[in-house]
Amino acid sequence: MSGRYLSFAEREEIALLHAQLVGVRAIARRLGRSPSTISRELRRNASTRTYRLEYRASTAQWHAERRASRPKVSKLAANEQLREYVQDRLAGSITRPDGELVPGPEVRWIGRRHGRRQDRRWAKSWSPEQISNRLRVEHPHDGSMRISHEAIYQALYVQGRGALRRELVSCLRTGRALRVPRARSRQRRDGFITPEVMISARPAEVADRAVPGHWEGDLIIGLNRSAIGTLVERTTRFTMLLHLPRLEGYGTEPRVKNGPALAGYGAEAVRDAIASTITTLPAQLRRSLTWDRGKEMAKHAELRIGSGLAVYFCDPHSPWQRGTNENTNGLLRQYFPKGTDLSKHNADDLEAVALALNTRPRKTLDWRTPAEALNDHLLSVQPAGVARTR
Repeated sequence: MSGRYLSFAEREEIALLHAQLVGVRAIARRLGRSPSTISRELRRNASTRTYRLEYRASTAQWHAERRASRPKVSKLAANEQLREYVQDRLAGSITRPDGELVPGPEVRWIGRRHGRRQDRRWAKSWSPEQISNRLRVEHPHDGSMRISHEAIYQALYVQGRGALRRELVSCLRTGRALRVPRARSRQRRDGFITPEVMISARPAEVADRAVPGHWEGDLIIGLNRSAIGTLVERTTRFTMLLHLPRLEGYGTEPRVKNGPALAGYGAEAVRDAIASTITTLPAQLRRSLTWDRGKEMAKHAELRIGSGLAVYFCDPHSPWQRGTNENTNGLLRQYFPKGTDLSKHNADDLEAVALALNTRPRKTLDWRTPAEALNDHLLSVQPAGVARTR
C-alpha cells in the first residue's frame, strides 16, 4: 500500500503507545501523521467483539484490509462510450491525409513482446496518459468520460479487470506482454552515479578541447550479447578499442543471479579493459573519461583509484554530450555493422581497425591524422626522443 495509508508497523506503534496512555497528538507527532488520522484509526479499527474499544494492531489491520477491498465492476467495463474511446485512441487504425485506412504489416499476436527488429502492428498508439488527459479536453463537461491512466493499464494487464482485449498491449510503445513491477522500476540502473561524477562537475577545460587527455567512451553492441569498447580522445580524435571477450561458460552454463556477466562486458570486465588500455599512455593523457550512464561502468570508482582517470557521466538521454564518441562509433560501424556477432573479432582485429581510423586524415584536424595530432602534442610537452605512436 502507498504511504498515504497506515502500515501494519505503524498500527503496532499506535497500539503500544495507546496502551501506555500516550495522547493522540503525541502519537501523531511520533509517527509524523495528522492527529485526526490517529483518532480516526482508534475509533474505526478498534476491536468491538469484547464490547470494549481495545485497539490491537492485527485486528485493526484486518478491518482496514476488509474495508479496502472493492469487488466492483471496472469503469471501462461499465461505460461503453468510454471503452470505445480508449480502444480507438489506443488501437485505432492510422489513415492517410485523405482518410484512407493504412493497415500496415500483418502481425500475429503471440502473447509476448514483439521480437527484435520485427514488424509491429500499426495503430494510433496513444499512451494511457495521453488518453486520460485528452478526455478532459474533448469532454470538459461530461464527468462520466474520465479515467486515469493507471486504470487503463490495469484493464490491459491485470487479470479479472480485462475490460480491454489482452492483445492491445502490443499497441503500447513498449509492447510489453507483462507489466514491470513498480518495485523493479524503482531499482535505478544508474544508482552508482552521484552528483560528484555528473558531467556538470567536469572541469571547464574539457569543453574547449584545448588540452588533450580527456576521453569519451561507450560500448557498441552486436548480436548475441557481444560488445566492443570504444575510447576516443576529444582533442586529437585518437581512438582505442577495448577487447571484451566472453567469459568461460557463456552459452553452456545457466545464468546466475548477481553472478559475473559471462557475455564479457560486465562492470569488472570493462573496468579491467579500460585500465589495461589507458595506463599504456603517459599521465598527461589520462585526465578524464566521459561515459554514458550504462551499468557497465558501475566500478568507475575502482577505475579512478587504479588508473588516476577521473570519470564523469552524461545526463540521461543526452548522447550529444559525448558527440565525438558517437561520431566515432558511427565510423566504426563500417567495420562492425549492426546485427553482427562482434565476438568473432580478436584483439589484433580491433588494433588493426583502430590503426585504420588513427591514420585517416580528418577535416577537423586540418587534414592531419589523429596519430599525427597526438604525436605533435607529445613532442611539444616531452623531450626529444620520445617514441612515436603509430
